[in-house]
Amino acid sequence: MESKKALDKIIRKSRVHFYKPIQIAEILYHYRNGANIDPADLESYRNISKTWRDQISKRLVGRICTSSQKFQDNLFESNAMPPALLVELAEYNNKTDGLVENYIYHKIKNRMSKLFEAIQYLDTATPETFDLNDFIGIFTEEPGLRRSIDKVYEITVYALFSTIVRALRLEVSLSIKNLNAAIMSDFEEFLKLVVGLSKDKTEIKIPAKLFRVGVTNAADRGLDMWANFGPAIQVKHVSLSEDIAEDVTENITADRIVLICLDGETEIIQKISNQMPFSDRIQGIITLSDIERWYTTCLSEKYRGNLGQQVLVDFKRELSFEFPCLNEIEPLITERGYKQELIVDEWSLT
Repeated sequence: MESKKALDKIIRKSRVHFYKPIQIAEILYHYRNGANIDPADLESYRNISKTWRDQISKRLVGRICTSSQKFQDNLFESNAMPPALLVELAEYNNKTDGLVENYIYHKIKNRMSKLFEAIQYLDTATPETFDLNDFIGIFTEEPGLRRSIDKVYEITVYALFSTIVRALRLEVSLSIKNLNAAIMSDFEEFLKLVVGLSKDKTEIKIPAKLFRVGVTNAADRGLDMWANFGPAIQVKHVSLSEDIAEDVTENITADRIVLICLDGETEIIQKISNQMPFSDRIQGIITLSDIERWYTTCLSEKYRGNLGQQVLVDFKRELSFEFPCLNEIEPLITERGYKQELIVDEWSLT
């Protein structure tokens, strides 16, 4: 029973990329099909199981795990799925012809179906019908999706900011202020290859753009977006605090930082803005209410024909990029012969 509880906890806490449940399922699958591993010997599957996991996760969600090796190996610690519990799962899985694998992938299928509903909502939305709170509510109200709300906020902010930046036709200028002929000659290759300038072309103008880093750090820190016009952007899906703000500023090496967070206490925001020693690096603090207000403006009758259409296009593109292969779970289940009728949520290890 302990192994079942541990497995359910891992599934429940997983974000919608499902790396850890998939890794467990693949260890069980390959062991059941004759792989030369021993569930009791962690070193026999610690590394090879990451390869198996990546093969499946790339198929199901279009990406592989990029977390540190230490974080990935947390899966096998005593508070997750240590070898002793994996042995119990493996024995039961072999005895039942793959029931535990079946169980894991059907749990993933159910979670993906909820995500698919969210994507369908966005696919059919128009500037007249789209409601940001309704969309975010799909994730916050569904326990299976709540763990992935960080990605939703990140995509929400990126789509909005990109749309506004393009609508304003912002432009970035870069020029050489020290026109020292010797330096420009000695570093001619650097100017051309790194900066895009030369002694004959000392100034350029380029469109302002935002870029998503694309991977949310599992510890909820680090960079989410950067702009070619200056600031680094960090989107927080938790209430902002002094400790969180300080942690962010220590982990981002940009001169200017924009923090985007849930609506917090005015006192804390003011203290961060005005009193903290790192406040000179924080260009601005934006709350979810600000994001909602700007979305409302974009989707209003005044702008819905251009900004409203564009923000939904960006939103749909980024969400599809984040979860590109949701239609692959059913073929995998069919190929493996996993049958829904064999799944009993309350199965016990006897």
